[in-house]
Amino acid sequence: MKTAILGAGVSGLSLARFLIEGGVPAEELHLFEASHEVGGLCRSKTVDGFTYDQAGGHILYSKDAAARDWMVGCTGGESAFHETQRETRIRFDDCWVHYPFENGLCDLPPQVNYECVTGYVTAWEERLRTGSTAPDDFDSWVRWRFGAGIHEHFMRPYNEKIWKRALTELGSSWVAGRVPEAPIEDVLKASVGIRTEGYAHQSVFQYPLKGGFQAITDGIASTLSERVRLNTRVTQLTRHGDGWRVDGEDFDLVISTLPMTELPRLIEGIPTEVSAAMSGLIFNSLSSILLAIDHDEQPDFSWIYLPHDSQGPANRVTYISNYSPHNAPTGRSGLQCEVNWRGEEPAPGDELTGEVTAGLERAGIVKPGQVLFSDRTDVRHAYIVYTHGFKERRQRAIDWLEAEGILPLGRFGRFDYFNSDQCVIAARELATSLLEQRRTGDHAD
Repeated sequence: MKTAILGAGVSGLSLARFLIEGGVPAEELHLFEASHEVGGLCRSKTVDGFTYDQAGGHILYSKDAAARDWMVGCTGGESAFHETQRETRIRFDDCWVHYPFENGLCDLPPQVNYECVTGYVTAWEERLRTGSTAPDDFDSWVRWRFGAGIHEHFMRPYNEKIWKRALTELGSSWVAGRVPEAPIEDVLKASVGIRTEGYAHQSVFQYPLKGGFQAITDGIASTLSERVRLNTRVTQLTRHGDGWRVDGEDFDLVISTLPMTELPRLIEGIPTEVSAAMSGLIFNSLSSILLAIDHDEQPDFSWIYLPHDSQGPANRVTYISNYSPHNAPTGRSGLQCEVNWRGEEPAPGDELTGEVTAGLERAGIVKPGQVLFSDRTDVRHAYIVYTHGFKERRQRAIDWLEAEGILPLGRFGRFDYFNSDQCVIAARELATSLLEQRRTGDHAD
């Protein structure tokens, strides 16, 4: 079965590897990639000995041991990775607050600590008394779950930095399972200085020793070089019999990891309502900025959160040189700063790096004169934005694609907020389904 896989990021590459490992002849698979290299959102960049990830900081961690071991095996084994104990903080004025915020209340100024713990207890009591369910909008959900103090001092300002809109514009369904609830006992202990574990997920993670996170997708792609068509941007998908034509070439099956928002301009004859559903899916773009630092006297942090505007436009800073000793030259270090943008295109201009650096100086993260140089990468599709009606639009789009024999896969292929390991897991599940269909003689549709 001649198969087109649109996109050679982690999802498309993993699917191809799983299919071949399952017995599909490699010559049946054709991966279309618009870029000059594979990797998609997992690509990395090295400049004068400093390495950073182009779409924000990535780490290797998975609750699915098989997926994690497969990714490690594709990359060269355990010896190709550096293991790190996660240390994350929130910069609040001149305080380092343990993450998550509600488990680090004792690190705050006393008045802020009081307001946060009082608000948390009040919200907890209100939920118990009324039996209320989670509100539909994210702003109300934060108040309902965390209370007024944490909403005002951290959750609202930080999330407005990420999403670039009022939190009332966002739904709340996406946070289920992503934001664990701290027991009231832990919050009370945290407020008086008794440390609690808090968010234990990803407490230990791995990162490639060399090549940045892209080393993983390069490893997955290492057996697929003859199957990937680089510098080949798909411009048209046309129904042809039981299959599809991709830019005039016939295929029995098409799997798309392309952003669903791009498909209306590619698919010939797409229904108006489906096109509207796809176009109505919202995303934010990202600028990832490397700051090369002229010393290696950095704290042992993995990454930090910057919730306040006074700290500059960056919302998160990854201490990327702590991820691997090869991510910066000896005696130097690298910071990777993330700036989100509302809409499709990051703002142009060189002033952004200056604003980021000045904000970090005000926050006490770097000192004047420490930055040797900077490098910036812009990523158009970075974050899925869960506006109201998102689930309905997404489901309508997926249902139509699957009914028509175009199988969506990946973070933006399905508009699922997947980390890299979840992309691998989804690719493995789809490959298992396709292999079973081959064995039974059924077609994918």
